[in-house]
Amino acid sequence: MRKTAIVAVLSFFLGILLAGYIFVYQPERNVPDNFLNEPPSSPSILYASPAPQAKQDLDFVSVADKVGPSVVRIAAERVETRRVVGLWDDWGDDFWNRFFGTPRGREREYRAEVRGTGFFISSDGYILTNNHLVENAEKIVVHSLDDEEYKAELVGSDPPTDLALLKVAKKNLPFAELGDSALLKVGEWVLAIGNPLGFEHTVSAGIVSAKGRQLIQSSTAPSYQDFIQTDAAINRGNSGGPLVNMRGEVIGITSMIASPTGGNIGIGFAIPSNLARKIVRQLKDRGRVIRGYLGVRPRDITKDEKEALNLKSRRGSLIEQVEPGTPAEKAGLERYDVIVEFDGQPVKNRHDLSFKIAETEPGRKVDIKVVRDGKEKILTAKLEELSTGEEAEKAKTSSGQDLGITVETMTPRLARRYGFQTEEGVLIKEVRRYSDADRKGIEVGDIIIEANRQNIKDVDDLRRIINKLDSGDSLILLIRRETEGKPIELIRTLKIPE
Repeated sequence: MRKTAIVAVLSFFLGILLAGYIFVYQPERNVPDNFLNEPPSSPSILYASPAPQAKQDLDFVSVADKVGPSVVRIAAERVETRRVVGLWDDWGDDFWNRFFGTPRGREREYRAEVRGTGFFISSDGYILTNNHLVENAEKIVVHSLDDEEYKAELVGSDPPTDLALLKVAKKNLPFAELGDSALLKVGEWVLAIGNPLGFEHTVSAGIVSAKGRQLIQSSTAPSYQDFIQTDAAINRGNSGGPLVNMRGEVIGITSMIASPTGGNIGIGFAIPSNLARKIVRQLKDRGRVIRGYLGVRPRDITKDEKEALNLKSRRGSLIEQVEPGTPAEKAGLERYDVIVEFDGQPVKNRHDLSFKIAETEPGRKVDIKVVRDGKEKILTAKLEELSTGEEAEKAKTSSGQDLGITVETMTPRLARRYGFQTEEGVLIKEVRRYSDADRKGIEVGDIIIEANRQNIKDVDDLRRIINKLDSGDSLILLIRRETEGKPIELIRTLKIPE
């Protein structure tokens, strides 16, 4: 009897151990009952290394409630000039000019309203949005979630990244926080909030489809591209709105879509928040973005070029051209050099190099490691300030009225390009027909060296003087005009528009 009891007890415990092995240790018996549940924490051949993290809290409602009040609808009114051709234009230029003394055809102004999205990034009224929404706008109005309407001032814009900073005269506003886009993972859930197709404060959900996207360069595409791709529904009107992670942080600013029909097909692009943060700081402090300039035309390295140039890898950027008289030429950079490090940081490709150059402060010396003829070489370059036509801006008064001129800060590079004898002042890049500047004889290529008898070194100096004036005030300009190498100085007085 005693032996039977011992056998029974041993059998009981052996049964428990066997059941534990079947239900605990066999993988096929340990499958989650929901695909959203956490995967096994122990290493498994079913998962790539490292093992997936704990699932995200997909609380879309809380995220929308947190960020939604900071999102605004933007209505920008811009003036477009078009040439109107009439019946008498068929007689030709000679007939028209001989009898009327005016050119054939005439220009008419049309007003158009562009609508999009933006969001407050501070409680004192700063708004982040896209440049293409507010570019050349005469008037900008924002509408908040609580139906408040504010007139916005353009603090500064940056076409190369398609970003703009606005400001409204209001305090204690709800605002969104910019997160760290470098921590973003492909496959992570995100929300897009905006005003697509006129439907205000629309929230759509999706995932991060890709990072670091580079699009085909065009006249409308930003020069500096590092897009986040998402399949969250984005349509016309979403531009400038926030792309938000599940912690309620803005990790992107929606900018454009890829679509053959103009509507959402699940391919949208957003500007990373880390890039936007750098741009916002400069727009707030200076009203424009200052970038470094090296003077090379880089390209990515192909497999054949890797072998031909005796390179260890395809990482880096091949120099196709070195512009004469630039920091690159002065530093000794040559065609066929491969830049593998810039200022101590490894270079991945040409886009990475372009960003590193742009983010370097002009006047700073940097070490550049290149591979030349299979050997590494370190050169030192002192960067200049990048100056392009894209960064020219229209001179406006504080009320937003256009003076009719587009200006750009003079730089040594501009002076070399156009053959000017001076490297100081503000260059006039465009004069709008029928404007006060046009009537007063101001011409493209003139250089503003004084405004209201104060020296002008850059666009910021000119803007500060203009913004102190009221409608109807006079603006006295001292202009340098270089004709056939002989500079003359002219005084022209403009009236601030009513």
